[in-house]
Amino acid sequence: MKSLSLLASAALIFSLSACSSAAQSGSTKKLSNQVDSLSKELATLKADFDVLKYGLEKRGISIDEIRIEMEQANKIWDIPDAESPVFGNTKNPKLTIVEFTEFQCPYCSNVAPVIEGLMKKYPNDIKFVYKHFPLSFHANAPAAAAASIAAQNQGKFWEFRYALAPHFRDLTQETFEKVAKEVGLDMEKFKKDMVLDSAKQKRINEEFQLGVKVGVQGTPNFYINGKRQDRFSVELVEKMLQEKK
Repeated sequence: MKSLSLLASAALIFSLSACSSAAQSGSTKKLSNQVDSLSKELATLKADFDVLKYGLEKRGISIDEIRIEMEQANKIWDIPDAESPVFGNTKNPKLTIVEFTEFQCPYCSNVAPVIEGLMKKYPNDIKFVYKHFPLSFHANAPAAAAASIAAQNQGKFWEFRYALAPHFRDLTQETFEKVAKEVGLDMEKFKKDMVLDSAKQKRINEEFQLGVKVGVQGTPNFYINGKRQDRFSVELVEKMLQEKK
């Protein structure tokens, strides 16, 4: 056998310590102290686990559900670009940042200038990908997504995205057209393309379902090199870039 069983090991320790009464006394006391320490640690762990389990059950969450969330959080996902707008180093980026987001979410509006700043600072190091993820309770988000796709058709998605971001409370056709003029779009073409037709809705739905598949839990949600980041920040991105040097 490559290793002794726990019982055999204990027997060996006992037989060796029995060679002298002094050694036996010292070893037995040491072993007893170790057992007491382990017992206390196990009791503490059990108490903590019982508290955690109680809290999860009160909130309607099971240990298995938490386990699945942990697996998703640590998984590296292959997220295809498909038809999504892409900016930056598309050939050999140090980091690929995929953002699942929408236009009516106030948090998405707040983070938009942060992403714009990163784009301007690290265009040669980072690839940025935008994924539509309109939340069900944001009724105007799909129409805004369709308008952004119309801007993408003219090669000005990013300009339109950042110009529209502050208007998350007022996502109307008039606002879309106003922003389109600001970024220099062909207005006749934009007005035709901005309609939320079945093709655009299909694309938006596909990106939303992709987000659900990879574990998006709200907006905005960021994935860096395929891994979901619960705490996205400029500092995190710059730290990861530094590690790639």
